[in-house]
Amino acid sequence: MRVYIIVAAVFWCGYVDSRKVRGISSSYKRFYRERKSFLCIDGSRMIPFEQVNDDYCDCEDGSDEPGTSACPRGRFYCTNLGFRPHYIPSSRVNDGICDCCDASDEYNSHARCQNTCWNLGQRERAYVEGQMRTLDEGLRLKQQLIEEGVLLWREKQAQLRELQQVAEDLQVKLEEHRRKKHEADRLKEQTLKALEAGDGGLIRHQNSSVTSIFHLLDSNKDGSLTVDEIKAKVVLVHDEQRVLSEDEALALLDRGHRMDLSKFQSTLWDVLTRGDTVKIKDTQGAPGSLSSEDPHLKAADRAAEWEATNLKKVEEAYETVNMEIRYTYTLCPFNQVTQKSTAGVEVSLGMWGMWTGKPKNHYSQMVYENGEPCWQGGSRSTTVTLTCGTETALRSVKEPSKCQYIMDFQTPVACQPVLKQQGIHSEL
Repeated sequence: MRVYIIVAAVFWCGYVDSRKVRGISSSYKRFYRERKSFLCIDGSRMIPFEQVNDDYCDCEDGSDEPGTSACPRGRFYCTNLGFRPHYIPSSRVNDGICDCCDASDEYNSHARCQNTCWNLGQRERAYVEGQMRTLDEGLRLKQQLIEEGVLLWREKQAQLRELQQVAEDLQVKLEEHRRKKHEADRLKEQTLKALEAGDGGLIRHQNSSVTSIFHLLDSNKDGSLTVDEIKAKVVLVHDEQRVLSEDEALALLDRGHRMDLSKFQSTLWDVLTRGDTVKIKDTQGAPGSLSSEDPHLKAADRAAEWEATNLKKVEEAYETVNMEIRYTYTLCPFNQVTQKSTAGVEVSLGMWGMWTGKPKNHYSQMVYENGEPCWQGGSRSTTVTLTCGTETALRSVKEPSKCQYIMDFQTPVACQPVLKQQGIHSEL
């Protein structure tokens, strides 16, 4: 009988009762291996080891009662094998409520707790696996966005190079059209000066035809010149204000009362060409006058207008391309329009104002107003015209007048169904 008692005593000395280590994590078990005494973990007190987990709080840090609710500052460790381990306040130990999924906190209560750690662990693992799949997919999409961003950047760089090339070409065209307009204006000015100097100067300068001058003097277009027609349109070079007398007119008509084209070419034409005695009266701009009827002046005027129109078109195209190079425009429908320079300075071109489309398509045009003030007063504003397209994109931006912008916004939203005309029926 004594032998068995000795064996039992040896067993007790070699191992710690499981009751003593309840509520301890594996990292803290080294503090609970003492056989005769226990040092509080905070080092404040040494107590007999038998007082560990005896349901009486001896240590201020509660370390002597990890498995009971005796200490107000104590913590109970839920091992929760198969799920996440965690600590609970020791006050919840044996309180009749299952806090640990392995039911270890209710080892001495009336509660009948089930071990749910495995099921919770399965759900946790499924959730983590889902999160990992989401992360993998997110990383894949991120890489895709990076690759798309690189392609977009390269595309924008290519567009920028194209725009810069277009700008250089337009610069050449701009200089050429400026030169042509200058030449056209100079030719027009020379024509007008020649006209103001009299018909002799005009005839010499423009090499006008005999027929055109004859028709100019022939007011009633009957094919002959009369005394009254000569008096009405021919004056003395040195006395333009005085009307020719009838004798002076007859002299110019070679003493005849009428003169046809053939005789005009051999007589009066030479006198007018010299321009030393008489000239055609200066009635510039009046109906039937030299300035309004002369074909050379008309041609010079048309050429000047044509070159001015061409120059304006090239200037607009050049300015539009430069605006695309210098600025980035952002349109936020029903909010605002902004302009951002290459230096990063952002300017408001207007806040949402109203719809201003025509009655038949009221929602085809938007106005953004009260943008940032201009340098010389007034605020910036933008008119946005919506056009039908297969993609949503800002197609063009122009500034026809200072701080007044026009945008072409292409979007499928602007597409309208084609209405069948009344009275027209399909035979199909």
